[in-house]
Amino acid sequence: MHHFFTKPSAIEDKTVTITGKDVNHIKNVLRIRPGEEISVSVEDSQAEYRCIVRELCDDKVICDLAFVKEEGNELPADIILLQGLPKSDKMELIIQKAVELGASKIIPVAMKRSVLKLEPSKAPSKIARWQAISEAAAKQSKRSVIPEVTMPMSVKEALAAVKDCDHKLLPYELSDDTSTKEIFDTAVNDLLEKENAGKRGSIVIFIGPEGGFDVSEVDEATALGFNAITLGKRILRTETAGMTVLSYLMIALEL
Repeated sequence: MHHFFTKPSAIEDKTVTITGKDVNHIKNVLRIRPGEEISVSVEDSQAEYRCIVRELCDDKVICDLAFVKEEGNELPADIILLQGLPKSDKMELIIQKAVELGASKIIPVAMKRSVLKLEPSKAPSKIARWQAISEAAAKQSKRSVIPEVTMPMSVKEALAAVKDCDHKLLPYELSDDTSTKEIFDTAVNDLLEKENAGKRGSIVIFIGPEGGFDVSEVDEATALGFNAITLGKRILRTETAGMTVLSYLMIALEL
């Protein structure tokens, strides 16, 4: 079943209206016809609206609301990914998979060993492209929200942006592997306890670029509460490391 996003104002009584670029996608790419079922999510809500397409207009698609699936498809905690800027098109893959695995926000971070140096003049168009990838991945995986991809930040800016997160993880190949399982278990248990208490916890993962972390960046992060952890005996690529942590958290928090 195809999934789309719309604004709360687009739902009135039992009618759901879809506008914008999705109209052409529905009509001419997916070739959805009246009578077919689709699902819709709206901003600031985890509910999923199941709809039957009623009418295909030039600038909108009108649907009849069938029922509302209240529980949605979101994880019970916010997961923020700080991603050291990688080269080439790796960031597109990272964003796509991070969204599929439940990340709530992705912050690109310019680091000392980042190969890619994103010029300020080119950043807006690059972020627009990355945000479009996030939206497409959210639709494909039937997320209830579209995760935000922020403008690139410095290490200092990124650390300040996540200072209030409940748990902070930094996979680092030189970290002590004896405490990693305990750190993971403590974070997961705390986040599940918050969910049971009706609260929403948060956790941030800081992944370095291809060249890894500079020691000064690790020191700066750990001084602000990040726990350096290991992901095993093998050295993982930057596009693999974040997905490994996200996969573990998704299973631990949801199953």
